[in-house]
This record gives sequence, structure tokens and C-alpha cells, in this order.
Amino acid sequence: MTHVVTDNCQKCRFTDCVTVCPVDCFHLGEDMLYIDPDECIDCGACVPECPVEAIYMEEDLPDDKQEWVQINADRAADLPVCNEKLDPLPTAEARKTELGF
Repeated sequence: MTHVVTDNCQKCRFTDCVTVCPVDCFHLGEDMLYIDPDECIDCGACVPECPVEAIYMEEDLPDDKQEWVQINADRAADLPVCNEKLDPLPTAEARKTELGF
């Protein structure tokens, strides 16, 4: 099993999660983060750090988010590692509000 970043991260890209990750499994996309399933050690440290609840353990993914397992695997392979806190996207606070957080 692995952890998976879902669409709640889109237009946010808060990077609080990467600062607690003991391995370099997060990858930086244009509008969100992705987790490399081959690097994730399933520690779960990232889950409570996400202010928009975008990260799930694969086995806990809601049915309507199952596609994100493959999306993370595919996208992470082609993107640079992100292992330091960056500023969220300019749209992050509005997206966070839209999501109800």
C-alpha cells in the first residue's frame, strides 16, 4: 500500500506534508503534489499535515478517488522531488475555502 494525493491538492499545493516525510516520495507538479508509490514507506506522517485533507492511505481512498492511485504513480515518475516547504499557490486560500476548510 501507499499514500495517495487526491484532487483536493489541486490549486493549493500546500507543502506542509513534505517537511515531515522521512523519504523523498513527494513530487512537485504545476498545480499539486504527487506521491511516488515506490518511495512511500506508508508512515502516514503526511496525512495530518495536509490542511485540505488531500492525502489518503490507498486502502482508505473513497471510491470516487480511486483513479488517483494511478495518476500519482504516473505523474510522480516524471516530476522533480519536493522535500522542502514552498509557498502555496496564489489560489490556495480560495481553494481551501471552496473545499470547506
